[in-house]
Amino acid sequence: MSRIRFEWDEEKDLTNRAKHNVSFALAQRAFLDPHRIIVEDIDHTKEEERFYCIGRVDDGIITVRFTFRGNVIRIYGAGYWRKGRKIYEEKNKIY
Repeated sequence: MSRIRFEWDEEKDLTNRAKHNVSFALAQRAFLDPHRIIVEDIDHTKEEERFYCIGRVDDGIITVRFTFRGNVIRIYGAGYWRKGRKIYEEKNKIY
């Protein structure tokens, strides 16, 4: 079985850091959360399926926008978004 790996565009990572204060290197840690939630991004799926991973990283809940290409998770956005936090807390019964 092949190992999953992460990739991203370095320019997009820099833009994301400036806009959302989250690096893609940090964002990939959301996938390690055993309580993470993966949901399909039905609003932006066109040529390929896109998803959200919502998971705890340190003291925050990060929402990661990504696509899955074979054994590669390609990250294209991440941030501490209220909607993702709400979904995470409801699913994991955190109040």
